[in-house]
Amino acid sequence: MQQHESLFENLKFCSVCHTPLPANYEEETCPVCKENQLFNEVKEYIRSKDVTEYQVADHFHIPQRQVKKWITEGRIEYKEEEERIVALHCSKCGEQIAFGTLCQKCYREQFQAKTGYATLKEGEKDRMRFMED
Repeated sequence: MQQHESLFENLKFCSVCHTPLPANYEEETCPVCKENQLFNEVKEYIRSKDVTEYQVADHFHIPQRQVKKWITEGRIEYKEEEERIVALHCSKCGEQIAFGTLCQKCYREQFQAKTGYATLKEGEKDRMRFMED
C-alpha cells in the first residue's frame, strides 16, 4: 500500500478535470482545461462585440492561428460574408465557406458515402443496386 502512495506523491491534479499533473507544473488547470476556458472567454467576447479574428487574437494575446484553428474546427463562424478577412474554401470543391473544411454539399456527400446510402437517379424505382465508388 505504501508503494501506491509514493506513486502519487509527486503529482498534483487539475482543479477542473482532476487530471494528474507534475508537482512542478505551475498552473492550477491542465492545458486542455485552460484552452477550453480560453475558448469560452473568446466565445463570450465574440457574442458581445462585432470583431474580426485579428481583433480577437490581439485582445486575448493569442496567436491568430489559434483563432483560425477554431474557425477550421467549426467552433467559431463568421456572421456574414463581408466580415471574412481570410476566406476559407472547401477542401474538396473550393467553394467559399464560413467555417470548417467542407461546404454543405461536400459534407453531405461524404456523410452519405460513410453511411452507405445509395443515391437514386431521377426516374429510378425502388430496387436493389450496387454502391458506386
